[in-house]
Amino acid sequence: MTTSTRGAAARRTTVPAVLVLEDGRTFRGRAYGAVGETFGEAVFNTGMTGYQETLTDPSYHRQVVVMTAPHIGNTGINDEDDESRKIWVAGYVVRDPARTPSNWRSRRSLDEELTTQGVVGISGIDTRALTRHLRECGAMRVGIFSGEALADEATLLARVQAAPRMTGADLSAEVATAETYIVPAIGEKRFTVAALDLGIKGMTPHLMAERGIEVHVLPATATVDEVYAAGPDGPDGVFLSNGPGDPATADLTVVKAVLDRGTPLFGICFGNQLLGRALGFGTYKLKYGHRGINQPVQDRTTGKVEVTAHNHGFAVDAPLDTVSDTPYGRAEVSHVCLNDNVVEGLRLLDRPAFSVQYHPEAAAGPHDAAYLFDRFVSLMEGQRA
Repeated sequence: MTTSTRGAAARRTTVPAVLVLEDGRTFRGRAYGAVGETFGEAVFNTGMTGYQETLTDPSYHRQVVVMTAPHIGNTGINDEDDESRKIWVAGYVVRDPARTPSNWRSRRSLDEELTTQGVVGISGIDTRALTRHLRECGAMRVGIFSGEALADEATLLARVQAAPRMTGADLSAEVATAETYIVPAIGEKRFTVAALDLGIKGMTPHLMAERGIEVHVLPATATVDEVYAAGPDGPDGVFLSNGPGDPATADLTVVKAVLDRGTPLFGICFGNQLLGRALGFGTYKLKYGHRGINQPVQDRTTGKVEVTAHNHGFAVDAPLDTVSDTPYGRAEVSHVCLNDNVVEGLRLLDRPAFSVQYHPEAAAGPHDAAYLFDRFVSLMEGQRA
C-alpha cells in the first residue's frame, strides 16, 4: 500500500456513518469502502472466511451483508477468487476491518476494492448486537449513510422505509449473463449441460467441467428452444443455478418443459425453489435466512451429515416425512437443515431430477457436498444408457 493510499484509507476510517433499520434502530460507526448512501435488505453471514466469494456472489444482489466474524479484510483481495464479474452486495457491515492485508496472493485491500466498485459500507459498530436484532426481528430493509448523505434520523428512516422489499423482487435477469457462453470440458468431453444462469457463480461450471461436462451457460430469460439448442444433439442435462430474489416471481416454463421431456435436471439454491414450485409446492420467506459456510444438513438418502454453504432467504414448503404426488410423479424431501428443519433438497422418484437449497460448489469451503455433481453425472449416464 502506498503512502497516498494509506492516507486515503485513514481519512475514510474517520468519516462518520450511520446504519438505519426500517424499524428505527440505528448504529453509528465509520465509513468503510465508498462514502455515500445505499439501501437493501439487512442479512447476516456467519462465515469466518471467504468474504471475497461472498461479496461477488450474485445471490447477494440488493442485500446489505452483516459479517458476524469480527475481523474482516485480513487477507485482502486477490484476482483469482471472485465468483462473478463484480461485487454484488448492496452494502457491507463489519466490526473491525483489517488495517493492512497480509497474504501472498493479496493485490489490494478490501477497503480499496469496495471503494473502487462504489460499495458503501460501515465499520466500527457492534455487529453482534445487530445480528441478534435481526435474528429476533427478522431480515428487514436498511440504509447506510455517510458523508453528504447524512441527515437527521427521521429523514434517513423515511428513505429506508421507501426502499423496495425483497418479497416480490424479480432479480435474476439483473445479475445473469446477457449472452450465452461455453465453459469447455476439462479433458475428455463426456456430456453437454445447459445451465440456466439465474445468478451463477464461477466455480459451478468449473466443477462440472472437471467431470468432463461442456457447460453452455444461458441467460435467465432463455427459451425452451434455446435451452435445447445447447450442443450438437441437445443437452444431456439441464442445470438451474443459484440467484437472488423471490422465487414466486420466476417463470417456470423452462423447468416444466425439462421435466416433461425427462431430461436429467439438477438445481441449487434458487434452482431448488424453482423445481419445488414446478412440482406444486409453495415457497415462503424465512425470518432471517441461512447465510454462511457452516450449516449442518442431512442427506436423507445416505444419512450422512454435511457442513454446507448457504445463501438463501426463501425456502420450499414441502412435507418432510411423506412422499408427495406431483404432476411429474412422486417427490420427496432429500435433504433437511438440522438447525431448523428447513427443506434443503428435493428428489423426484419417477424422473431424473433433484435439487438442493445450498451451494455444493462452495469455493471458500466446505466441500462436503461436491459429490452432488457426481450424482448429476450418474443421472445423465443412466439416461444415456
